[in-house]
Amino acid sequence: MPLSRGNLRMTNDHHFAHGTSANSDFILLLLFSVICLLYLYAAVISSRTYRQWPFSRNIYWLLGLLCIAFSVVGPIANLSHINFTAHMTGHLLLGMMAPLFIALAAPVTLILRTLPLQTARKVSRILKSMPIRIFCDPSVASTLNIGGLCILYTTNLYSNMCHFSFLHFIVHLHLFAAGYLFTTSMIYIDKPPHRASHVYRGIVFVLTMAAHGILSKTIYVDPPHGISAIQAENGAKLMYYGGDAIDIFIIIIFFYQWFKARQPHNSLVPEPKKYIHEL
Repeated sequence: MPLSRGNLRMTNDHHFAHGTSANSDFILLLLFSVICLLYLYAAVISSRTYRQWPFSRNIYWLLGLLCIAFSVVGPIANLSHINFTAHMTGHLLLGMMAPLFIALAAPVTLILRTLPLQTARKVSRILKSMPIRIFCDPSVASTLNIGGLCILYTTNLYSNMCHFSFLHFIVHLHLFAAGYLFTTSMIYIDKPPHRASHVYRGIVFVLTMAAHGILSKTIYVDPPHGISAIQAENGAKLMYYGGDAIDIFIIIIFFYQWFKARQPHNSLVPEPKKYIHEL
């Protein structure tokens, strides 16, 4: 049966959209590959000057990039526009799992080890600046993280994000950046120029976990605009239990670092301003 003019236009639009999506996926995968290779190259270069870069951090970096890739490219990313459970899977990968792996890879330390000394000192001064200190404060990082999620799921932002590519990109960028900032404010893998006490970080972390749980329950009983009740229930359950599962790993690392800090041989810790020379 011959295609009508309207059907032919829809078919052409579908092929065009599919081709555009395929091109975008290819560019993203190429970008991830380049970023991965740059990290590995920096690890090799820095190992020639300083002590051997831990191989495990290379694995963490790769796992972090894979989590990001799975959330923005492929089946999960495609389904996330029409399936809230798939979206929430991407949310956990991009906003929680990927930041944890990237934090464990200690990219800031690797950058400072790789850069020329004068450039590394300039970067170090930027890291010690007041704006960075404010954003790295656990309370501020937690507010940016949970606050962004509250805006996403309690307003029309989620439904608008699914229809506008640029807004979709901005939301995902914030999701990862806020998740990474929060994770690095809780556990110190890169040596931070601004340190918060374990008690303060622990209190903020408990409150953040509670807020994350409350938000997931809110989604369960009051779905975002355009989301069916059954999808909201499944997505909320995944957010609640999946988020707790990832938080367990952060808790383990946090208390392990706290335990090490309490040991007598760690009583003489270098001052933060000297940390660049200890890399």
